[in-house]
Amino acid sequence: MNRTIGIILVVVGIAMLIWGGFSYTKKEKVVDAGPIQISADKKETVNWPPYAGGIILVAGVVVLVTAKKS
Repeated sequence: MNRTIGIILVVVGIAMLIWGGFSYTKKEKVVDAGPIQISADKKETVNWPPYAGGIILVAGVVVLVTAKKS
């Protein structure tokens, strides 16, 4: 079980280092007047710091190394 968690952490850490974040589009109501509704697409961006990916990567490696010993 620890080995699986370690592998997942390593993969997530590498992905976070490669991609600094992601963006998505969400619909937002601009006007809501009875039967008339107007909505607009709003682009949202989620960014994370590069050191977060490094910390997760190191944690995954540590879990993998300690899982092999036991």
